[in-house]
Amino acid sequence: MTRRHFVVSVAATPVMAANLPLESEVKIEQVCTVPSYSEGIVFDRAGDAYLSHGRFISKVGRDGKPVTWAETGAPNGHKVLPDGTHIVCDGSHHAVLHLDAKGKVIGKAAAACDGKPLRAPNDCALDPKGGFYFTDPGGNSTVEKPIGTVHYVSPKGEVVLCVSGFPMPNGLVVRPDGSQLLFGDSRLNAIFVCDVSAPGKCSKPREFAKLPVKGEGQIDNLPDGICLDEAGNLYVAHWGMRQVQVLDRNGKLIRRYPGGNLTTSNVAFGGPQRDTLYITGALMEEGKSPGGLFRIKLAGVRGAKLLA
Repeated sequence: MTRRHFVVSVAATPVMAANLPLESEVKIEQVCTVPSYSEGIVFDRAGDAYLSHGRFISKVGRDGKPVTWAETGAPNGHKVLPDGTHIVCDGSHHAVLHLDAKGKVIGKAAAACDGKPLRAPNDCALDPKGGFYFTDPGGNSTVEKPIGTVHYVSPKGEVVLCVSGFPMPNGLVVRPDGSQLLFGDSRLNAIFVCDVSAPGKCSKPREFAKLPVKGEGQIDNLPDGICLDEAGNLYVAHWGMRQVQVLDRNGKLIRRYPGGNLTTSNVAFGGPQRDTLYITGALMEEGKSPGGLFRIKLAGVRGAKLLA
């Protein structure tokens, strides 16, 4: 794949500290439902949303109505590239797929590393230098025998191993200046951070934050998809907790927003001002109910802008 597929530019405007609303000041709203548990929320430059569910990816316009956009098999994490094409992690293909702007699969952005096939890519994050990172937790990874990995794909399509030996690396994000890679591990209920000296060259991961554990009315505590705001705060979809945890740049827990659903799976900023947090998951337990898309208006907060 050529460099034009992956080039990303970072906004030149200075990032101002966000004044986060209190938990009591926000209101969760349901946008739409889809037939099954939903994941992989992402927005294109036109403001349309895409979410993964079952075998499908649905496109949701500003009218809030989902329309089937693609069928890939088992889509999960998803990003829109500056040229309007898409990358989608799909465990059924053991690859990160490359789709055109109309949802047609046109190739594989990553399918192997060092001659070894990928297992089940889960989520992806664009890099400001022109490539992208993705997690591959694998099918049999455990705390006792961790085989989960994090990889980088260069603008030329070269796949390199960045992190290994984690039980279940899941959501991930790159700081807008490319200096750090953050990822969550669902089995460890924690967020980890790596310093990035050059694209794909990461330091040994260190713990960035331990997350809250489940309590009454909650079924588990598994960090899933993550995203950043312009101030550098990290938003974590906390599966089984019915919450989105917000961490500041030092890893301190500063807010616990409602997720709108028990199995909160992913988060992304959208809306004309990028001041609305969108959240995916299922209306009830995963596998037992339709999926949903929810949102919280966060006045005074803007999501980090990565695309030109």
